[in-house]
Amino acid sequence: MSEAPDPEVVELATKIFDLARKGEAEALAAYVDAGVPANLTNDRGDTLVMLAAYHGHTDAVRALVARDADVNRPNDKGQTPLAGAVFKGEEAVIRALLDGGADPAAGTPSAVDTARMFGKTELVELFGGS
Repeated sequence: MSEAPDPEVVELATKIFDLARKGEAEALAAYVDAGVPANLTNDRGDTLVMLAAYHGHTDAVRALVARDADVNRPNDKGQTPLAGAVFKGEEAVIRALLDGGADPAAGTPSAVDTARMFGKTELVELFGGS
């Protein structure tokens, strides 16, 4: 039988996920520097970098990438941060993720597939697709 999570830990994690959604790059960096895992995931498997990318926060994405966040880690649905950024049309985030080593072919659907689905031919070309 597993114990219920500590309410203070849950509250802190909720706060950190909110920082990622809001793009609070300096606060996120401080928490990760203090020991919060850069690849912390929520109950849907979304990492901090996924939340920051999906919500269009380039500086937060860069801060997390600089702290070894896994830019290719999919959530529970198989979606990657790059595919989320393509879906949302966040060009600066897309470039930050690519600079951080994001793989356009990773995930389901991949960023390449997402770009094709939405007719974003310039992104398909950027990703090396045809």
